[in-house]
Amino acid sequence: MSRRTEKIASQLKGEVARILREEATDPRVRLVTLTRVDVAPDLSHAVVFYSVMSADAEDAEALEQVAQGLHSAAAFLRRRAARALRLKRMPELRFRYDPSLALGTRTLGLLRELEQAQEGEGARADAEARAHAGRSEADGEKA
Repeated sequence: MSRRTEKIASQLKGEVARILREEATDPRVRLVTLTRVDVAPDLSHAVVFYSVMSADAEDAEALEQVAQGLHSAAAFLRRRAARALRLKRMPELRFRYDPSLALGTRTLGLLRELEQAQEGEGARADAEARAHAGRSEADGEKA
């Protein structure tokens, strides 16, 4: 990707995010986070990667509703972004789900569970060691 397309991708991402946050009225696209934008070198199209930040992030039906909402808002978003960015050719917007944020959240949750389980085992082992040491001392005093 050239510097020019990187710059356009960055500006486009910021503008589409602003429009979704401030102007979009479709409730299906309210909890969308844009993760990145890839712009074609000829500016014919841009692929906008998004993630959904909600409890329904792993629900296929909810993700489909968000995808439909973004698809139906694509022309509106393109028009609004074209006004702000003033490009000679405004790319057609295509949306693609990016599961990286949901996977990252899930991975962190699993790591926390693993850490808690290890801490629980460590505490249990310490308690057993203390109990064993206490029995050994009691056995030593009897002898």
